Amino acid sequence: MSWDWEKLKEQQRKRDGLPPQMDEFVKKFGEFKVPGAPLLILVILLVLIGSSMFYTIRTSEVGVVQRFGKFVRTTQPGLHFKLPAGIETVKRVNVRRVMTEEFTGSVTGYATANSNITLMLTGDLNVALVPWIVQYRIKDPYHYLFKVRNVDVLLRDMSEASMRLVVGDRSIDEVISKRNEIAVESQELLQKEMDQAETGIEIVTIEMKKTDVPAPVQPSLNEVNQATQEKEQTIYQAKEEYNKAIPAARGEADRTIKAAEGYALDRINRAKGDAARFMAVYEEYVKAKDVTRRRLYLEALKELLPKLENKYIVDADQKNLLPLLNLGKQDGGIK
Repeated sequence: MSWDWEKLKEQQRKRDGLPPQMDEFVKKFGEFKVPGAPLLILVILLVLIGSSMFYTIRTSEVGVVQRFGKFVRTTQPGLHFKLPAGIETVKRVNVRRVMTEEFTGSVTGYATANSNITLMLTGDLNVALVPWIVQYRIKDPYHYLFKVRNVDVLLRDMSEASMRLVVGDRSIDEVISKRNEIAVESQELLQKEMDQAETGIEIVTIEMKKTDVPAPVQPSLNEVNQATQEKEQTIYQAKEEYNKAIPAARGEADRTIKAAEGYALDRINRAKGDAARFMAVYEEYVKAKDVTRRRLYLEALKELLPKLENKYIVDADQKNLLPLLNLGKQDGGIK
């Protein structure tokens, strides 16, 4: 009795659920024939090659063409031609989309898995929680793709370094109250570092979130703020008293100075007037000494006599002058 071993093996495979052997599959595929198959395959290959030679770049993108992996050129939005696939490839880079990196809490990949990237030391040796957001876009696709490996990692590292540098130069009060200034300064510093590293990234903006201090140091900070407010209030009161006292003292000083200047001017003018009168009298005296002397004598008597109560006139030529008693008590005395 002859056994059909091939038939038995086929039945065994069907029972066991095994797939057909590869050689049998290839054999059957070779037996399958379609009229004009080589021509059809050639047409399909030509269509595939032709379709890979044309590509379209959108309005928000820039095409980066590589030939065997080497950068060749960049292309602007529109329909373009390139060598077939396998020779030239195209990478489309969106240069208008604004991307975001957030620095708002713990991150991985650092010293410990619980590292808090927002925990920073300020210039006055206080600790602050400084969350922020970086928005950026790609301005140079060539630099972005080929100059730096892992641009996103570099961006995060440099953003953290820039923020820590800016915060480290300011006090805790400035970090809390002057967030806009810190954001602008850190943006300028980060952009400078990105340009120096040739990352091809433009920093659109840095937005500072609410800055605070860690919960364990919040009571101490409140005490410091209260002391600062009391200090400012005391300074304000002192300035208020100063503004009241100093202008009054200055006004009094100005009045005293003006009075002294007026008195000095009056004394000078009087002295000048007396000197002028004396010189005028002296000039007249030089011209006529007797007349001037008599006039001065008479003017002096005219000024002196009205001030005297009783006047007694005695003749200068009288030789036998009898003593007169009680001259001032006689009503009929000679006057």
